Amino acid sequence: MTDPTPNAWTTGAPSDVLDAAGGRYTVISADSHCGLPAPEYRDYLDAAFHADFDEYLAQQQAQRDEALTLNYDYIMGWETENEEGLRGSYDAAQRDKELDADGVAAEVMFADADAITGFASPPFGAGLGAGMIERPDLAFAGARAHNRFLVDFCATNPERRGGVALVPVAFDIDQGVAEVERLAGEPGIRGVMIPTMWRDKLPYNDAAYDPFWAACEAAGFPVHTHSGEAPREEMGDHIGIYLAEVVWWATRPMWHLLFSGAFERFPGLKFVVTEAAAYWSTDLMWKWDQYLGGGHTTKKMAALMKGKISKLPSDYFGENIFIGASTMSREEIRRRHVIGCDVVMWGTDYPHPEGTWPHTLAKLQSDFADVPVEDTARILGATA
Repeated sequence: MTDPTPNAWTTGAPSDVLDAAGGRYTVISADSHCGLPAPEYRDYLDAAFHADFDEYLAQQQAQRDEALTLNYDYIMGWETENEEGLRGSYDAAQRDKELDADGVAAEVMFADADAITGFASPPFGAGLGAGMIERPDLAFAGARAHNRFLVDFCATNPERRGGVALVPVAFDIDQGVAEVERLAGEPGIRGVMIPTMWRDKLPYNDAAYDPFWAACEAAGFPVHTHSGEAPREEMGDHIGIYLAEVVWWATRPMWHLLFSGAFERFPGLKFVVTEAAAYWSTDLMWKWDQYLGGGHTTKKMAALMKGKISKLPSDYFGENIFIGASTMSREEIRRRHVIGCDVVMWGTDYPHPEGTWPHTLAKLQSDFADVPVEDTARILGATA
């Protein structure tokens, strides 16, 4: 293998013939976002929920006003400098323009395009905050509204757009199954996202969810979680507590599926944890393998630990479990062989300000300059 130099390789749009062996890569963002400005979801929302939506919009406006009060210079600077590009959240032609300029061939698209003030979130917070909704009917109404938009948006370029539909299955398993079956076969819909929190509902280790996992497996839909949710009422205004725990909440459903044997019962089921970094996987895979391998320190729990799964936990990574690590840190890139180049997937996080857009190519040239071609090709697109 040869190592690409910073100036010897480029990314490109899907019309290009991309060859990693020649130092060129097909870049597929495993984490991007799309969505309408909040008021524009009304046309996609069932009329029965319009009154609730008016109340929600008032709350969202108050939230945006508060954010502007606390962080005006940053927010207005970001929105003003990137006004045209931010329209790509819902404008298909503008989005293709931004992808071309950033060298991204295709992308996996989640909800919640506005990561600063939340004013481009699905109705009632049914995207990255679905687990915090109190009313099940609002959770599904908001999810369906976004999914209708998503179907239309993906249809503008289904080969380039991989939409992740919203399915708040923790609120109602039967409705979750029905939504998966309704979306199966829609051009560009490539997976579903479930809430990371279930609060007083059944945990994901419960066999009651088996019809849902079966429906996702049959549809070929990977199941995703995405960072964002946390019990914020417990955290007050201490953002450090949120940052310390948010990865745990995003990864928690994955462990519930793994240790309950869901991947044994549904071997074709894929599960992806997105924008929750990847650093945690190396130590936890080692530790869980040690536990289930019958080490001295866990002999007293051996009978309780075994039976549900037939392999070591690390064996499910790269086969059933994958990590959308978004803008990977240099340390995570260094650990790529422990994490697994066939496990971890890179993403731009467009159009969020913590991502690499609109400077993706420069970031890739810097971070992957000393990474072999084969590894780079896998992380940037082949695994996705």
